[in-house]
Amino acid sequence: MNKRICRWVGLLWSGLWKEIIDVTWTLYKIMIPMIIVIKVVEEFGGIELLSHWLSPVMSLVGLPSEMGLVWATTLVTNMYAGLVVFMSMDADLTVAQVSILGTLLLLAHSLPVEVAVAKKAGVGIVATLVIRLGGGLLMGWILHHIYQGGNLLNTPAQTVWKHSPTSDPSYIAWAFDQLQSLAMIFLVIAALMTFLRLLKLLGVEKLMAILLKPILSVLGISREATNLTIVGITLGVSFGGGLLINEAKRGHISPRDIFVAMMLLNLLHSLIEDTLLILLIGADFMTIFWGRIVFSVVIVGVLVFALRRIDESTCRKYFYKKISD
Repeated sequence: MNKRICRWVGLLWSGLWKEIIDVTWTLYKIMIPMIIVIKVVEEFGGIELLSHWLSPVMSLVGLPSEMGLVWATTLVTNMYAGLVVFMSMDADLTVAQVSILGTLLLLAHSLPVEVAVAKKAGVGIVATLVIRLGGGLLMGWILHHIYQGGNLLNTPAQTVWKHSPTSDPSYIAWAFDQLQSLAMIFLVIAALMTFLRLLKLLGVEKLMAILLKPILSVLGISREATNLTIVGITLGVSFGGGLLINEAKRGHISPRDIFVAMMLLNLLHSLIEDTLLILLIGADFMTIFWGRIVFSVVIVGVLVFALRRIDESTCRKYFYKKISD
């Protein structure tokens, strides 16, 4: 029994700290310059201006205008950077609002990197941007009207990842405040990656793969693309997309299958890690996990239905192409 426990502990911690440091350092290299840029923009009144520009979009989904900056930051960088901005605002939102914000962040983030991956897989930039930005806003709009109409989740969000900024206006106090935020991010990453490693050892990823296979089959994704798509759903667009690209180059998967798989991955990826991250700011689990799955499957299902009625030459012209083209 003791040997088995020791083996489990060994598997859990093997290389984990190195992985945590590597991931944190990679994120810091993106986030620290972004924090400085945002401070400069704030000093020149850019935050208020940007919030004003984004106000109509945010009001569409029932969010305060300043949440537009959180989403904009997330779109060009990643969710960690966006959540740093969210923390710095110390906003008081309801569970419904945080769930809607979380939906926007989950469906559309890290666009420069993930759009490039999709393009490499033969999916057009416009198609990727439409499915991600349009999908995020559509789901946010639907949720807003459901929550508002049913008077649901209107209690204050209990944010686990919360940091109240200092009232001292000096730059030294601001710098110390940001260091506290960065330290909090390190702790969050360490806890998150440890939990993910534990889930992997418990076989949760394999269970998810078993549950997702029938859904992918209904969407018409071929057996060859199914396993690779599941990798993307559990680990992320870059992982799944990279594997799909390699198989497509070998001619094992058709361009249409690649397109459908990438459309699904654009809406549904990093299902475990990203969900846990958004839960930290007080979002509703049913919304950001099951709601996201249902929404993604329905949207891609409609897309597949439409594609079956469009001839291959038109699809190649407007939607996708062979990677070797």
